[in-house]
Amino acid sequence: MNAKNHLTPDLAPTDFLDYRSAEVQDFIERWAPAAVGTDTERAVALYYAVRDTVRYEVYGADFSRSGLRASRVLRARSGLCIHKSVLYAAALRAIAVPSRLVFTDVRNHLASDRLRALVGGDVFRYHCLTSVYLNGRWVKATPVFPARLCKLYHIAPLEFDGITDSLHHPFDLQGRRHLEFLYTHGEFADLPYDLVVNGLRTAHPRLFGDPDHLIDGSLVTEARP
Repeated sequence: MNAKNHLTPDLAPTDFLDYRSAEVQDFIERWAPAAVGTDTERAVALYYAVRDTVRYEVYGADFSRSGLRASRVLRARSGLCIHKSVLYAAALRAIAVPSRLVFTDVRNHLASDRLRALVGGDVFRYHCLTSVYLNGRWVKATPVFPARLCKLYHIAPLEFDGITDSLHHPFDLQGRRHLEFLYTHGEFADLPYDLVVNGLRTAHPRLFGDPDHLIDGSLVTEARP
């Protein structure tokens, strides 16, 4: 029996992972059509498409239920780690590759002073990445920080080959500490919306302006020279 038959919840469409939507289907057709090759090759192609064609931005991200749907993330072409990981997880399921969302708490040693003030320190709750089922095993992938943004912050972009975990490098290119994993909340077959959004509101209340939106700003303009 195919191993995927045991992973039905990790392949199912959901309200957030709406991979049957026209937006996600068009995304697949552009970046990982069936002719590309194996599951691994297509999963890797989608990783880079999500990483580099969807802008990563803390400020102005839509945290409403509709704003966290994969289809809406594609329309906005911008979002936080949660938005981009939701999109990647949905895209993987669209090509019949099981996926999950992983939520962790991290310490960011390179956050700007303004971002630290908004967050209330250097610990970020509910950072999101994905778990991908390829070649008979689960591997971690983080299609979050675009190569251009990494260059501005002097951080090596995270690569993904579909075989080894793609997690945050502990140091930047100058040897300074970067991201440190502190706690893992778990892996989820769907976005646990109330858990995550309520947790963010509790941990980082100053990030929120309007009830479902973060306040404006730009990570690009805050990058250190």
